[in-house]
Amino acid sequence: MGFFHYMNITSFFSNFKKKQKNLKLPDSLLIKQLKEISKKYNFSLYKNITIYHHAKDHFIPLLILDKKRGIFLFEYKEWSYNDLKNSTISKASHQDSSMQSIAYEKTHEFIKQKFNELTHKDGVPIYNYLLMQNLNSDEYEHLDSSFRELLPLKKILFNDSKEEQIVQKLNDVPCLKNPILNEADIMGNLLVQYLILSKDNSLNLATPSQIKFIESDLQNITTLSGTAFSGRTSSILLKSILEVLKSPKLKIIIIEPTRLACDLLKQKLLHIIEYAIIEIDLNSIEIITPLDLLNRHLSKLKKPKLELVLHVNEKLMQKSFKVADLIICDDTDILPLEFIEYLKHIQKNSFLILVDTYDKYDSSFTLVECFRKTKPKALFKKANQHAKSLQIISTLLEKYKAKEILIISDNLSKKKLLDDLDGFVDEQVIAVDSSLSLASQDLDGLLLCSYSDIASMNTKIVVLMDIEDTSLNQLQYAASLAQKTIYILYEQECQNIKILKEKYE
Repeated sequence: MGFFHYMNITSFFSNFKKKQKNLKLPDSLLIKQLKEISKKYNFSLYKNITIYHHAKDHFIPLLILDKKRGIFLFEYKEWSYNDLKNSTISKASHQDSSMQSIAYEKTHEFIKQKFNELTHKDGVPIYNYLLMQNLNSDEYEHLDSSFRELLPLKKILFNDSKEEQIVQKLNDVPCLKNPILNEADIMGNLLVQYLILSKDNSLNLATPSQIKFIESDLQNITTLSGTAFSGRTSSILLKSILEVLKSPKLKIIIIEPTRLACDLLKQKLLHIIEYAIIEIDLNSIEIITPLDLLNRHLSKLKKPKLELVLHVNEKLMQKSFKVADLIICDDTDILPLEFIEYLKHIQKNSFLILVDTYDKYDSSFTLVECFRKTKPKALFKKANQHAKSLQIISTLLEKYKAKEILIISDNLSKKKLLDDLDGFVDEQVIAVDSSLSLASQDLDGLLLCSYSDIASMNTKIVVLMDIEDTSLNQLQYAASLAQKTIYILYEQECQNIKILKEKYE
């Protein structure tokens, strides 16, 4: 099935009046039936999706992936029997799909081109079907014979199609010699807006709760919550990319707590864009710190800039500041409340997304799935924290690489550890300074961080010190960075230790 065009006298003139917009697929009884079939037979159903490649995009009303057979593409038409009864259908040359036409070949070419450029292969077999929600099988039999010749019965789903008929039509194609093992290898390459890309270019798909957030309409204030490893960072990156792909003139600012966190996020953004082969104006997505944003506003008001301390001048709360169409603020749990209120003020006529680790703002969206396979084990150690930390580090280095260990403390303990570890261990020891750029410091070693430096960090082993004098928010955020084990060192019982024990023991 390639390009087909039906025509009657009325449609001949209306076809030239205006270009048809993409016809969004409604939740009809037929679509609900396909959803149930997909669940039952372990198919993956994607509805109203857009594939982006270079500077082009292609809308697909419905796509089903069968890992045993390939991709089923569905084109949706609102044609009724009255529309078609006096019409004929004929094969046409390359054209876009419209109310009067079907354009399977163009969709095939677009998908194959994207697969070829990303994987140097054609992908998987693609099969075409037509959804006829306003036509039944008996009415189809009474149409002009040209319909039956070019649109065979086995490729059409009608409003009276039964489950067994639909399954039979989908199964009426050959099985793959090698079934698809990883859905992300197919759909991750097709849909950049759902692509979770690892440093080694291994692919994962966004979870259902991530997709719900990514595809949501922009609101004045949206809140997103998710625990560590739930994909918060990936979600805000993919949301930003999708919004710019849909509206290239949109200006987006993403706020990260530190300069280092900004650089790490920029690195991830560039990685996704380069891998997916999409054309985006990089100036449309800017990643800055809270201090950068406040200083821009102060500069506009001809006020002195802030150097280190994050403080919202009362003048800023009295003046409007149109700096972006959408601001996304990450890690709001470790930012001052006055800064969050400032963001709400400057974005009162625009869009704002607030992202945190815990459900602090009665969240609009919560990421419920977790990419971390197991919950980290917490080990509480009551002892002299400095001596104990040296002992634990020495033991850990026998089993783990230095870069898999992160020590978090206050600045005084950090400096003392740096001095004592020099010569005590053979591995490189790095005192992380989040106010510096990623390019100016090497993170490939044993990392020492203060609690103000930990935004966007994560590793296998985390050692926490100075529990009593650290805020609970910072402690919980720091503990969430561990993939495998958290060592919690303390010298005396305190309220923070009590709360952490209740959570982890």
